[in-house]
Order: sequence, then structure tokens, then C-alpha cells
Amino acid sequence: MTNRSDGGRQLPILQRSIRYHRPRAPFCGVGYCTNCLVRTDQRLNVRACREGFPTRGVRATSHAWPSPQHDLLGVLDLLFPRGIDTLRGFRRPAWAVPAYQRIVRRLAGYDNPDSVASPPSSGPPRTRSVDVLVIGYGTSGAAAVDELKARGIDAIAVLDRNGAEGDGTMPGRTTAVFLPPPTRNAPYPFRVLASEGSERAVLVSARKVIVAAGGYDASLLFPGNDRPGVMTADGAFSFERDGIEPFLRAVVFGGGDRARKVVEKLGDRVVAVVAPGEVGPDLARAASDRGIPLYPRSLVLGARGRSRVRSIRIRARSFGPRQTLGADALVLAHRRIPHPQLFFQAGARMVWRPRVGAYLPAVDAHGATTVPGLYAVGSAAGAVDLDSSRASGRAAARAVAEGAEPGVDVTRSSPPEPPNEMQGYYRELLAEPEGFAKWIACPCEDVLLRELRRANEDGYRGIEVIKRYTGLGTGLCQGRYCVPDAVLLLSIWEGRSPPEVGYITQRPPVVPTTLGQLATLETPLSDPEAP
Repeated sequence: MTNRSDGGRQLPILQRSIRYHRPRAPFCGVGYCTNCLVRTDQRLNVRACREGFPTRGVRATSHAWPSPQHDLLGVLDLLFPRGIDTLRGFRRPAWAVPAYQRIVRRLAGYDNPDSVASPPSSGPPRTRSVDVLVIGYGTSGAAAVDELKARGIDAIAVLDRNGAEGDGTMPGRTTAVFLPPPTRNAPYPFRVLASEGSERAVLVSARKVIVAAGGYDASLLFPGNDRPGVMTADGAFSFERDGIEPFLRAVVFGGGDRARKVVEKLGDRVVAVVAPGEVGPDLARAASDRGIPLYPRSLVLGARGRSRVRSIRIRARSFGPRQTLGADALVLAHRRIPHPQLFFQAGARMVWRPRVGAYLPAVDAHGATTVPGLYAVGSAAGAVDLDSSRASGRAAARAVAEGAEPGVDVTRSSPPEPPNEMQGYYRELLAEPEGFAKWIACPCEDVLLRELRRANEDGYRGIEVIKRYTGLGTGLCQGRYCVPDAVLLLSIWEGRSPPEVGYITQRPPVVPTTLGQLATLETPLSDPEAP
């Protein structure tokens, strides 16, 4: 199940994509993408990165035969170099439509439920009533908890998906999956549904909620962007944590602090740094100390290789010279995206922040959102470093402890920000004469960039409409790794700003949750009389 060629490198090839059976290897390393889905004896679609590599009890994915490394169905990728038109194709001759439908269904699902044993009963949900619920126990969440306790508030619950238990206030590895709008005039206005691993639901009633959900490393569009070896900085760090060396010669894409962290931690295996814009002084210093060449203001034109990355093609922006860099990995460290899902679900007003290139909740100086009692702190509120993350967590905790209800002035305009750097980057990349080839816009569903462009040319405008027509953003990652870039591209194609392009509807759950967990709920989430 691992590739140990090239000096002992271990790159797990765990599955194939659902439509074209393209090889997949871990990408995000934090349990959001679908590149490491495996099947165990009792569970479907388990993210191997959440279990630790190598995963025990793993069985071969149903999307590969006879194995993920050597999948005969991979011939589909070769037979359809321009993609399979599942929307307008498979219609003639009419007598073959039933057979076509069976094929399309086979290319549209993640696994066969009959292929594993039934999971054990999840049991009744945990229930908890608290004064303050803190979602996320990273830098800002921990600062908020410490400040709350210092001010004498002990009725606190902490939900954290990475295992932190917050001094025993809740079980570890618990993810908030649904935060509906609060119930007015109820003793506990917020009813938050969470998932405790894969075992059972957790239902928390709270007077106030502080969301410190953090962020994640964004994806990048280019030919071959789904090849094994393309991963985020989070993914590279997770491999390092698990003692796996997935690459020997990596190109790092990014010009800021995130890329600097990759260079400082993995510099002995970094052969070049490619930045979409200018290279920050700290990154330049770190790369210079290690003898790593820098390529500022450059485009990634594509990744070559099939079973894994073999080289990276780049070009200096403004139609500069092209180069090919020998590498077996591309580490994406150019852009951090905050998790917005819970704020959308709760009904908070969201604003597009060009600097981040993402939607953030409108907040005041204390982190209060437009939803009374709901606060955003840390990266989820736009903080860019550890000091500002801690400060935002403490500010929200002070406001909660003092009983203040700061109002968010939705009419006040934010200071103007420069356009997102990636908009100009993609504008140049889309002008490349090679066309879209087989760019994978949505790895979960194997949606091609060509399909997005065709839908847009046919009159489908806005990200929500594009999602419904093409399937982009409907996979298990729920749009985390395709929608942010798709918004930028639609903005270019439609000649509109990203806020006008919109965002996809954020429906629960935030992460996949079993029906068995939901079935254990005895009261609706909006029940104001629930304890």
C-alpha cells in the first residue's frame, strides 16, 4: 500500500478518484479532503490521515481493481482525455440509456455500503448545558478558555476535533457539525450538534458560543493538480508527525510566513520556492540560509508524472521564461482559508475579505458577530499571527465575562483592501495557450475546469448555480478545496467581484456524520425547553 521507491520514500496510494480512477494520495493531512479515503472492516470512507499512517485494518478501496496502485479501471482516464460528459452525453441511442445510467451511477458514488459489516450502535448522545461553548482549542480558543477561567467562569465546554480535551471539559476528537441560529428568549439559545469521533453525537446547549475554528491551507489549480505528491503544508507536516518521508525533492509554492515554516521544518528536502508574488524577507532569509533558489512572481504551469509528481513546470509572470524543476512533490503554502461553515449556518453576516481571499464574519473589536452571543476569534475572524490570535481570544472572553453585548455596525464600511493576489495570478494562468486540458477543479467529484467554463458560457452564473449544475463542491470536503478558487475564476470570467459571485449554501453537517448518530437525538436542535 505504500510506494517505497526512490530511496525509501513512502507515499501511500490509498484510492482512485470516483469518475476517472486517477491515482490519489494524501493531500490535506487534516481530515477534510477525500484523497485518503479507505475502507475498514466496519466503516466506510475513513480518512486515513485521522487514524494515523499506516492505518490498521484497511481494506482496498472499492474504486480500484485489483489494487489502488494498479487499477485496470484507470483506462477511463486515458480513453476520455477531454473528460466524460455525464450531463449532456449518454443519451443516444435511446435503447442504451438504462445501461448508461448504471455506468453514470457507478462513477458517482464513493463506496458500496453492502461491502462492510454494520457498525456498532452509537448509543445515546452526550448532553451538556454550559454558559460558554468554545469551538476549537488552538491558540485563540485556548486563550479564550484561560481568560474565562481567570474571570471565574467555569461552566465551559470545549469542542476540538484534534484531540485536545480542554482540561477535561469535553471528550477529545469532537467536532461541531451544526450550529443553527439561536432560539430567542431561551435560557440556552444555542444548540450545537457535535460528532464524537465515529461513535455518537454530542449535543451542547450554551448561552454564548466562541468559535475558534481556525483555517486550512488552500488548494491550487493547474494541470496535474491532483497528482500524488501535490499536498498542502498541513499534509506535509502530518507526514512528518507520523514519521513518514513522502518526498525527497519538494517545490514549495508560497511567498509568505506559511512557506517559511515549511522551509524551516523541511528545508533539507526543499529544492525550490515558487511564489505567486513577491517573496517575504523572512522566507528569503530562511531559503538563503539553506541554499534554496527562489522564483518570485511565477506561475505553476503543471505537474508532470502519473503515479506521482516527477517535475514541476513554471513560468515567470508577465510572460517570462519557462523552466522545469525536477521534483517529486509540490507543497502548497500560499494561502490560508478560515473555516466559515458554522457562521453561515448560524446566520451571521459574512463579508468578502480580498486580503484573505475568503469570506469572514463581520465582527466588532471584541469578536462579536451579528448573531447575539456568537463570537469569532483567531483565524476564523481574520487574525494572521499568534499574537493577534491570542489577543482576539482574550478580547472575546472578556466581553462574555463582563456581560457586554457589543453591536456590530453592518453599515460601517471596511477599509479598502487590494485585490486578492490569486485573482491576477489566475488571470495570467488562464491565458496560457495549452487550454484547460484535464484540470481537476473538484477532486472529490472529478469535476473538470473545462466543465465549469462550459457551464458559465452556457449562461450559468454564480457559484451556487455552478455547483448545482456541475456538482462542484458537493463532495465530502463540502467545497473547502474547490470553491475558494472557483469563486476567483468565476469572478474573472463573469467580470464581477467575488461577493457578487456569492458562495455555496452551507448545509450541515460540517464534516460527514453518520445517520446513526443523528438518529440518537431525542429533541430537535431548536427546542427551547431542552436542558
